[in-house]
Amino acid sequence: MTTDFNTGATGARSARPLGELVGGLAADFSNLFRKEIELAKTEASEKLDSVVGGVELLIAGAVIGIGAIGVLFAAIVTALATLFVSWGMDRTGANSLAAFIVFVIAAIIAWVLVARGRAAVSAANLRLERTTSSLARDAAAVKEKL
Repeated sequence: MTTDFNTGATGARSARPLGELVGGLAADFSNLFRKEIELAKTEASEKLDSVVGGVELLIAGAVIGIGAIGVLFAAIVTALATLFVSWGMDRTGANSLAAFIVFVIAAIIAWVLVARGRAAVSAANLRLERTTSSLARDAAAVKEKL
């Protein structure tokens, strides 16, 4: 096998014009880029399917959890009503009072949780203060250079 020292090509390969080599290289990059995009789309689709499945499980768990909390509240009402009946209250009054007590406690807990949740997602907490100040410093530096 011989080597052309001017081009670096070996005798086994034919010399191709530079324009053809650049065109081939551009086509190879274009094909590689398209394949990478397809790979990214496929991977993103698989990840999205996995996330959707996880969200479905979270929703199912939340629905069952809400039902479980309802059963727990019913058990607490029954226990309180039984306690009130043992203290001499009539059954209807005991059930009503027990249900009211459980309602008030649950409502207070719900109100506290909602208030804390609203505070956590308020607009003030969503401001990107570090990013804003960094961008302001960058803009000032660019103005200074100009």
